[in-house]
Amino acid sequence: MEFDYSQALTHTMGHVMKLHRANVEFLIQEYDVYPGQPILLMRLANTDGLIQKELARRISVKPATLTVMINRMEKSGLVVRKPDERDQRISRVFLTDKGRIASQAVKEALRVLEIQCYEGFTSEEKQVLAGMLDRMHTNMQTFYLENNPQPPEPKK
Repeated sequence: MEFDYSQALTHTMGHVMKLHRANVEFLIQEYDVYPGQPILLMRLANTDGLIQKELARRISVKPATLTVMINRMEKSGLVVRKPDERDQRISRVFLTDKGRIASQAVKEALRVLEIQCYEGFTSEEKQVLAGMLDRMHTNMQTFYLENNPQPPEPKK
């Protein structure tokens, strides 16, 4: 039987993720947060003051991509870069007050969508789905490690 992508799990998962992202963007649009920025806000909300290289690693983007993101977020007043106290060549990224408010809005949007995603699911169904997705993650990570020289970013 020929592979039918329209019936594939990844096809459905892709649509779910696109809708999730669109809903997050809708819920936080008034906070000057643009696509791709919520994850950076979440990382800084958990560990403010990271260096750019570490931030890029943690959100799995190239340092140049992160620089563009941070520049845009600085212009929006969400973050500020400050030189490291011990090494002036290194800059650290911090949330501003506006950034903290935006990160709280992102967290709330994610909470609301988590509830919506599981609407009509029993506790057992949620556990089964989580277990299945964890196994898929492990399978994909194993495949990646077996076929690529660099390990992927660990699941957080």
